[in-house]
Amino acid sequence: MTSTSTSPPAITARELNRATLARQLLLRREPLGVADALQAQQPASPYLALWNRLDGFDAAELDAAFADRTLVKATLLRITLHTVHRDDYRTVREAMQPTLYASRLGYRFAAAGLTPADAAELEPELLEFAASSRSNGDLAGWLAARVGADKKDGAWWGLRSYAPLVHVPTGGPWSFEYSPSYVAAPEGRFTGEPGPVEAALRTLVLRYLAGFGPASVADIAQFAMVQRARVRAALKDLGDTLEVIAGPGGTTLYDARGGPRPPADTAAPPRFLPMWDSVLLAYDDRSRVIPPEYRKLVTRVNGDVLPTLLVDGYVAGVWRPVAGGIEATAFHDLPDATWDALAEEARALLAFLADRDPSVYSRYAHWWTKLPAGQARVLPG
Repeated sequence: MTSTSTSPPAITARELNRATLARQLLLRREPLGVADALQAQQPASPYLALWNRLDGFDAAELDAAFADRTLVKATLLRITLHTVHRDDYRTVREAMQPTLYASRLGYRFAAAGLTPADAAELEPELLEFAASSRSNGDLAGWLAARVGADKKDGAWWGLRSYAPLVHVPTGGPWSFEYSPSYVAAPEGRFTGEPGPVEAALRTLVLRYLAGFGPASVADIAQFAMVQRARVRAALKDLGDTLEVIAGPGGTTLYDARGGPRPPADTAAPPRFLPMWDSVLLAYDDRSRVIPPEYRKLVTRVNGDVLPTLLVDGYVAGVWRPVAGGIEATAFHDLPDATWDALAEEARALLAFLADRDPSVYSRYAHWWTKLPAGQARVLPG
């Protein structure tokens, strides 16, 4: 009697790249609404992320979604600022709760002589105070009256991520200024009970795979900054709702069934991705989009992730607005046809920026002096 086993389907590195681009709407712009989960470290980035992905994107729609809180901006995935749909906030926050509570009070909170028990005691009253919009100064002053002026900065550093607070739109070209205001999330406090937390993580894993899959355990853990053991448990519980795939180098990948996996030769148009675009940060192994030799060029030593050129589906350089157009710096030689396609994208990008912030990301210009010489061109509007 013989036994047979079925090997999992396999995917090549280039097919993995095309699957990622398809999930991220980077193969073609789609006629969808604005309610996607987006990295929001820099106020302009959600707008530029959607401009790259949505056909006919109107920035005023995103303004309105922030204003009526259809979309909320808060510290969530990877303990960084993200924009999520209000209906997804509870799930994402609950899945992240153990990580947020374990790590984000941070060294400044501890250096102020405060403990997690102090945070737990302060949180309910803090959320009550933040039932209406409060500025950084308001909240720091509130804390000074309770923990002392010498401890307020460390206390606020920890509590602004520990407590379920969301950012309030404050105006400006991109809905939020650099000095944020906060309001308590309508869900209030989260208990962190194991049942809801792990159920939320399973939902988050499914949502992640739909938007970023196929992916490994390490990729999923990196995306949400949760322990790999929790990810493995979630994948086990999801069972046959997932597909197991043999990835490049024998890596085991997981995917939601039915997710698009275009052929390796699918055309990928050039794109001008924003700073901190999620597709560059959502994986432990980022070689599916960033050639390893370029990773340190676009992800700087302090964590800044520069606005990047995507060429044939991979990071090929960086961009920034300058006098006369968009300066595109390629890290390797590009053919004339690619430069022509980039120039067409640059004209559209400049038109989009014109009424908002023509010099977007200018505060990060110092990084360009630290980049190696590349093939740079100013692409006019």
